[in-house]
Amino acid sequence: MPIERLTLAAPAKLNWFLHVTGRRADGYHTLESLFVPIDLADTIELGVRNDETIVREAGVAGVAERDDLTVRAAHALRESAGVSRGASIRVSKRIPQGAGLGGGSSDAASVLLGLNRLWSLGLSRVELMRIGTTLGADVPFFLGDGPALARGIGDLLTPMSIPAYWIALAMPRVHVPTASIFASPELTRATPSAKMNVFSEGYGHNDLEATAVSQFPQVGEAMQALRRASKQARMTGSGACVFAAFDAKRDARRALALLPAGVPGFVVRTLARHPLASFAA
Repeated sequence: MPIERLTLAAPAKLNWFLHVTGRRADGYHTLESLFVPIDLADTIELGVRNDETIVREAGVAGVAERDDLTVRAAHALRESAGVSRGASIRVSKRIPQGAGLGGGSSDAASVLLGLNRLWSLGLSRVELMRIGTTLGADVPFFLGDGPALARGIGDLLTPMSIPAYWIALAMPRVHVPTASIFASPELTRATPSAKMNVFSEGYGHNDLEATAVSQFPQVGEAMQALRRASKQARMTGSGACVFAAFDAKRDARRALALLPAGVPGFVVRTLARHPLASFAA
């Protein structure tokens, strides 16, 4: 029998490091980053409709339906496949916006994977990644299997393997707009590219950190608190979240206890594989 509804996870990711290696003529920045999925996830509920409409039943507060990446993903998939199918989309958010955790891109990727199955399209992951690239540079990563080294604008991916870690994840209550961080004249844009694909736990840094901290002091306060527990604590993405990795869960919990009052924090786990890794060919 055809499947009519699906409930899927859309996991967040960490940038273990993030180096800005240059800027292209079209304005896009070239990056080098190790993307690592974690078990903090949004929930995507999809349903097949009998008509040809895409309906957002629940989405991100403050984001217009036309700007919602999940809705845009559904339309992009339908247009690329040349079909006239309808769907309902409901998103339950756990990943905060403007946090550098890739929540919007992950939601879009899970919609592509889910509707590919619900609509019986049979598209491969490579084909879905081509569609995902039109939605955002991070979307192809969330259509992959697990940790990956990202180059280019974030779309050139090399699968990686890293040890499992417990993560102390701090979430300052600020929304950091990615565009304003990348537009800053203070941003370093010439970090040399790595000549290897094997990285130690403490390798690298986040080139966006200094700019984000100068604009949003709460990010710096949370980072300094975590650095009392781990010298390797750093920001993920363009912020606002900061994290520190530990071998033991108890150490991650102790690190969170150092956060300033009012700053939420969670202990999460790195994932060796995306929860939908076997969802498409």
